[in-house]
Amino acid sequence: MNAKRVGLIGILAGALLLLAAFHIDDLPLIGGGDAHTAAFRDASGLAPGNEVRIAGVKVGKVTGVELAHGASGAYVKVSFRTKGAELGDQTGATIRLKTVLGQKYLALMPRGGAALKTEIPLARTSSPFDVMEAVQGLAGTLEQIDTTQLAQAFTVLSQTFQDTPAAVKASLTGLSRLSQTVAQRDEQLRQLLARAHTVTQVLADRDEEFRKLLADANLLLAEVQKRRDAIHNLLTATSQLGDQLSGLVADNRQTLQPALQRLRAVVGVLQRNRAQLEATLTRLAPFVDAFANVVGNGRWFDSYVDGLAQGYLP
Repeated sequence: MNAKRVGLIGILAGALLLLAAFHIDDLPLIGGGDAHTAAFRDASGLAPGNEVRIAGVKVGKVTGVELAHGASGAYVKVSFRTKGAELGDQTGATIRLKTVLGQKYLALMPRGGAALKTEIPLARTSSPFDVMEAVQGLAGTLEQIDTTQLAQAFTVLSQTFQDTPAAVKASLTGLSRLSQTVAQRDEQLRQLLARAHTVTQVLADRDEEFRKLLADANLLLAEVQKRRDAIHNLLTATSQLGDQLSGLVADNRQTLQPALQRLRAVVGVLQRNRAQLEATLTRLAPFVDAFANVVGNGRWFDSYVDGLAQGYLP
């Protein structure tokens, strides 16, 4: 074989091996796995090389963090690779704190039935609150405070309240007593809340009965609604009857008034002779009794005369 050809092949093979070494993650068989991207509003200190985890298990690493632009404005585009992880089309992602020193990692929450083929949107990503940045910002803010001026302000405040009028002192004293009263009524407030809870529990236990009561009331109202026309007709007929009776009395007033006056006169006569009527009825009772005995045999009657044949006895 020609030596030049062998050397050329060797150089090409070496170049290919060197190129594969720099892009080993992109190789299909021995590479870093499937490539994905996620959109974040804040990178929160995430950097290439940080781990990608699912439920605390490492499944890949972050390959890139860059600024991108979309329809809603600028956002952070995080590129990462996973190996042996099945990500659904509803997968979510969040940046979490790995160590106290501030190292981060990308946490994935696989969801969905179909495979993830698009970028994880902002709606399914979230960035953490960086405690270290907050503490550093607090330290910077404290450094900017003028302690001398703050001390002077507290001094002026104390001098102002030194000569406070009695009304202001009384108001502050009243507020203090109010807070003490509320604190002393803490147990009573607890009992009140407990009893209120008991009442609500009773109402909850009687929920079915209340529902039945409301249902029955609804049925009653529905029946009244159905009977509305009948009730209306009854009231209308009653009103018409009253009008007719009023007309009847008005039309026969001339006839009824003399009859009522005569009836009143007869009643007066009977009242004035009530004693005689009672005596007549009392005396009439024995006669009626004797007469009933006489005519007790039908159309014949029995009677006798006492002492009629006394002179003819031997």
